[in-house]
Formats: sequence, structure tokens, C-alpha cells
Amino acid sequence: MCFLHQGECSQRCFNIFVLETVCVGWFSLEFLLRFIQTQSKCMFLRTPLNIIDVVAILPYYITLIVDSLSVSDRPTGSGNNYLEKVGLVLRVLRALRIFYVMRLARHSLGLQTLGLTVRRCTREFGLLLLFLCVAMALFSPLVFLAESELGAKQEFTSIPGSYWWAVISMTTVGYGDMVPRSIPGQVVALSSILSGILLMAFPVTSIFHTFSRSYLELKEEQSRASRHKPDSQDSTKSQNSEDSQDTDSSIHGIIETTVVSAHHRRSVAVASQGVPQVRRSLKS
Repeated sequence: MCFLHQGECSQRCFNIFVLETVCVGWFSLEFLLRFIQTQSKCMFLRTPLNIIDVVAILPYYITLIVDSLSVSDRPTGSGNNYLEKVGLVLRVLRALRIFYVMRLARHSLGLQTLGLTVRRCTREFGLLLLFLCVAMALFSPLVFLAESELGAKQEFTSIPGSYWWAVISMTTVGYGDMVPRSIPGQVVALSSILSGILLMAFPVTSIFHTFSRSYLELKEEQSRASRHKPDSQDSTKSQNSEDSQDTDSSIHGIIETTVVSAHHRRSVAVASQGVPQVRRSLKS
């Protein structure tokens, strides 16, 4: 690990490593508890947010394993090539830590709406990509022809190199690294910019309406869930009160039956005591 070396950087890396270890441990514990609690394990592992959790957690443990193996079992002959390969693997795994940000989608309504919109608007995104590819294939040869034949300065060396300029122009980014100098090239650039604005506006309107509709649906679901919790609490309270009333009524019934039986026993005892007295009076 980087903190094994001496110096100021090693202490900083060690602090970052400790912080990352605490965070990954907390995320791992939370994931394991949710995995143990769920009823359907397969459905749990197929959920997109849970897949993101796995992809975000596993690189840390894989990095520890690869680091330990690279230190202990490193070959002596091809040390440089081996270290380069291990370093490439570690860089790729550490780059996967950006998926920690996607965990915010579990608690963010906006990110959930964005994911739902992307899932519902796959056809619109496909149309947008198709429009851009067609326009890029149309304007790239035109600007290359205009600049190579009539331009004072040749910045467009090939048609595939002009694809980058077409994408940047149609999306109105305009880095300025490739600029047409001739008047025909500038006319082509103007037409590509205008066509890019129009072509991107067609699917974006449908995507925007889908986004707003998805946001309203998720907001209503959250409001229904928040309403359902107090209702469930009230229902449990009412059930408890009904159960207590039933127990009270049963207790009162038992008390009444015991009192009635006691009175009946007393009356029977009194009657049994009066029978010999009546017999004595009759004999006398």
C-alpha cells in the first residue's frame, strides 16, 4: 500500500485509507443486514441499486487482496511488467469507487427520477443518437471538402477527424480547437449548428415531459407511503384498544358469573337449612 512508504504523503494516504476503511465497513454492514433481512435473495441481488452497492464495495476488498499478493508473491524476473499490470488493475478498481455517488439515489428523489426517466426514454435517446450520427456523417465531409479545397489553413486533415468538430458544433459546445477559416466552411458550420439545435430539440421535449411525469409519480408514491405509516400506527392502536375492551368485557362477565353462582349457592344453602324446620313443625 501507499502508506507503507515514509514521508508526508504516506501519512496522508494512511488517513485516507482509514477513512475509506470505516466507510466501506459501514456500507458492507448495511448491505449484509439488508441482504439477511430480505425474503427473496435473488430479487434483492437483481435490484439496480443493490448491484451498484456491490460494484462500489467489492473494489476495496479486491484491492487489498491484490496488494497483499503483489507484495508477497511478486516474481523477481519480470518485476517491472508484473508491477505495471498490477498497477493497471488497481487503478481500474479504484476508479470504480465513483459508484459511491450512485448510492445517493437511494435517498434522493431527483436521482431516482433521473434513473426512471432514462429507463423510460430509451427510444428517445436512441432517436437523439441517430439524429446526431446522421448529421455528423453529413456535415463532416462537407466541412472537410470546403476547408481542404478553399481554406487558407488546413485544420481538417481527414473526414474521421472532422467528426469531432461536427459533434462539438452540433451540441453548441464549441471548444475552438478546430475552426473553419473559409467562407464556405463557415456556412457549413452555421448550418450544422442550427441543424444540431433543431435535431436535439425534438426528442428533448418528450424527455422533459417524461421527467416531469416521473417526478410527480415518485412524489405521490412518497406521499402515499408517508400517509400509510400513520394509518398503520392508528390501526395497531385501534386493534390494541379493541383487544383491551374485549379483555375487560370478558373479565366483567367472569366476575358477574361468579357473583351469580355465589348468590345461587347461598340461596340453596338457606333453602336446605329451612327444610328440617318445616318438618319439625309438621310433626309437632
